Amino acid sequence: MNKNKTLSLAIMSGKGGVGKTNIVLNLGYALQQAEAKSILMDCDLGLANLDVLLGISPEKNLHDLLQTGVAAEDVLVSIEPGFDMLPATSGVPELVEMDEDIQDILFKKLITIAGQYDYLMLDLGAGISPTVLSLAALSQLRVVVVTPEPTSLTDSYAVIKVLTTQYGIKDYLVVVNQALSAQEANQTFDRLSAACKNFLNIELRNLGFVHQDSTLVESVRRQTPLMKYAPKATASKDIRALARKIMRYREDNIERIAGRPILKNFPS
Repeated sequence: MNKNKTLSLAIMSGKGGVGKTNIVLNLGYALQQAEAKSILMDCDLGLANLDVLLGISPEKNLHDLLQTGVAAEDVLVSIEPGFDMLPATSGVPELVEMDEDIQDILFKKLITIAGQYDYLMLDLGAGISPTVLSLAALSQLRVVVVTPEPTSLTDSYAVIKVLTTQYGIKDYLVVVNQALSAQEANQTFDRLSAACKNFLNIELRNLGFVHQDSTLVESVRRQTPLMKYAPKATASKDIRALARKIMRYREDNIERIAGRPILKNFPS
């Protein structure tokens, strides 16, 4: 059996409205532009909106993948060469709170294609629902998206606390989004990091930040990802910097990644 080369990342947030989905979508574009192959799975199963950001209407989604005879390739949507997506749908009760049987069906099918990619990105819903926590625990690495708002910090701390105390997870990367400056981003990270160190005895890692950028708002209105709409925008440059750090992490830890399954409990 070939050694695993796919890094799985759960991108998550404590509360909605922090721009998580925009970051993960544009991060996929940045990785693709750097000649890395990635697959994005929309796991915001209650309020899926990746298809809306892309301005597309997929013929199939994760709900279809639960059906006998439907393979992951049948649901796959090509966004760009080397960048694919498994779309979700909204308002399907059995997906909003996935039990172990549904997870087993979905991820056994996903694993059949995931090894073709350098990165598997799970765009999780916000908050601390059992589905969010379970999917975060399955991944090799977790990226927590926060904003400088106090409610974002407290909710993000809550997510990290539950994952740490109930699942024993201690490694997290943090992205500060919608920052007015590098100073504000660093202060935001420091506040969250200090709380986690003092009360949970864990060290967070600062992946970087994305500036507040009106161009991003316009790209959403046009249903065109920022990296395509305005590749020279400040936020686009920030996202490329995040992509470079993630690629460096994968390169530095490739031997450890090779010794682990892409998703825990689902051997590659």
